[in-house]
Amino acid sequence: MENRTMLTDLYQLTMMQGHLMNGSQNKEAVFDVYFRSLPFKGGYALAAGLEQVVEYIENLSFKEEDLAYLRSLNLFNEEFIEELGSFRFTGDIDAIPEGTPVFPYEPLLRVKGRIFETQLLETAILNLVNFETLIATKASRVVSAADGGAVMEFGLRRAQGPDAGVLGARAAFIGGCKSTSNVQAGMRYGIPVSGTQAHSWIQCFPSELEAFRAYARTFPDLCLLLVDTYNVLKSGVPNAIKVGLELEAEGHHFLGIRLDSGDLTYLSKEARRMLDEAGLKEAIIVASNDLDEETIFAIRTQGAAINAWGVGTNLITSKSNPTLGGVYKLAAEGEQGDFQPRLKVSENVNKITNPGIKKVVRFYDRAGKAMADLIALEDEVFDEGKLLTIFDPIQTWKRKTLRNFKTRELLIPVFRDGNRVYKLPDLQEIQGYAQKELGTLWDEVKRLTNPHRYIVDLSANLFELKQQLLLTIHNDIKEK
Repeated sequence: MENRTMLTDLYQLTMMQGHLMNGSQNKEAVFDVYFRSLPFKGGYALAAGLEQVVEYIENLSFKEEDLAYLRSLNLFNEEFIEELGSFRFTGDIDAIPEGTPVFPYEPLLRVKGRIFETQLLETAILNLVNFETLIATKASRVVSAADGGAVMEFGLRRAQGPDAGVLGARAAFIGGCKSTSNVQAGMRYGIPVSGTQAHSWIQCFPSELEAFRAYARTFPDLCLLLVDTYNVLKSGVPNAIKVGLELEAEGHHFLGIRLDSGDLTYLSKEARRMLDEAGLKEAIIVASNDLDEETIFAIRTQGAAINAWGVGTNLITSKSNPTLGGVYKLAAEGEQGDFQPRLKVSENVNKITNPGIKKVVRFYDRAGKAMADLIALEDEVFDEGKLLTIFDPIQTWKRKTLRNFKTRELLIPVFRDGNRVYKLPDLQEIQGYAQKELGTLWDEVKRLTNPHRYIVDLSANLFELKQQLLLTIHNDIKEK
């Protein structure tokens, strides 16, 4: 896999040299990766990108050409360059598995190790997790809007570069897409690939009918015809019906048609009527044309006769929400395993961090539905046989008592002492896991607009620790 060691911001390297020059390079630190608000004004996000983080960590080393470039900047001394020459990650990483529904402020990853190492990881981890989590979430919303209709990811040509096209296809599959048009993503990740023909194919022949027949001869059992090059109802569908009947008469199965423009609701209804009257009741209708979850939902509620959806630009570019906004924040620092909680204070309440080494606990009712999440200190234990009252960390009067619950800790070990201890699942397993986990959320949380807010609170111990640190910092500033 590609070595992404140099995929970092310059200030990570300047801080690393600063630690080396000041003798603090072996200080230990714990960083949390999390986001502050849900994308698309939705009710959840879908974690993704962990596999790429694992690959990044396992290939993390500075090559001679990397060191030569850094020397050429005239910013770094030779002692630092030599230290980079033997750089390896030797710390611990815990993460929430890909495909898990996640919520604001929950650590998606927790990185622990020497500050000299953990500082470098910030930029690449955020780049990978932010993007794939965003696209997986967008895809999940599109798939939800399709309500059982297959969604095909068609976004490569509009993606913000090749990496975004390939990793976006991967993330979209995690979110529930059935296939991709991206052949490289199909080869690399085992995603089913799909595609038919472009308008240029139709235009290259003397007539639309000849173009359809030529394609049918080439792919007699996978013949799905694009019917909007000239006129959908007067030309495209009638010609597709002729070819479809010819294929069926020869013992083949006519797959169907694709609509790529116009009023998809009206056209699909009319096309369905025409196909059915011709005896092609098994032929499917695929729709494309700048679709997203809102458009698909609206078209479906109008009774469109569409079986599958090709979604490209608005999915791969995450239209309306271009970034997740995940951050990488220091939560604790120490030496020889003795950690002290650390807190960042801000005028903006949502930017005040949660201190200490933390975990995320999900509470389920006896039917398996997720009730709430609790961000807690690492050593806290919650007795499933006892009542537990939780409260909103901002609006503390909002309280809920949990009873008859089951618990699950979401963060799992991925690296220990620099060695991977986590077996990466294949992409099909991740997609299946994601669908299972989404099934634990109430439908109200998954609603596309104005979703019910899922409860994510701080444990009482973490809340008290945060308040104590805030008060201490306030008093220290006041005394100065």
